[in-house]
Amino acid sequence: MAITVQHIPEQDDKILRRKQVESDFGLSRSSIYDLMSKGQFPKPIAIGPRSVGWLRSELVSWRKERIARRDSKRG
Repeated sequence: MAITVQHIPEQDDKILRRKQVESDFGLSRSSIYDLMSKGQFPKPIAIGPRSVGWLRSELVSWRKERIARRDSKRG
């Protein structure tokens, strides 16, 4: 099941590198790329010829959506 993440850009949206995403969101590298391949995690943006990062606002939206889905199954 693909997740659609609604991105609401913030004025000063921060770009997070993979290690920071792993740390802040409790995911391993393989989990990030597995979820992305299934359409269940935001895709990164290119920030250089050989580097990518994720918009913090997209990741926060993704986390909120997961929490909302969990809570809707409880009630």
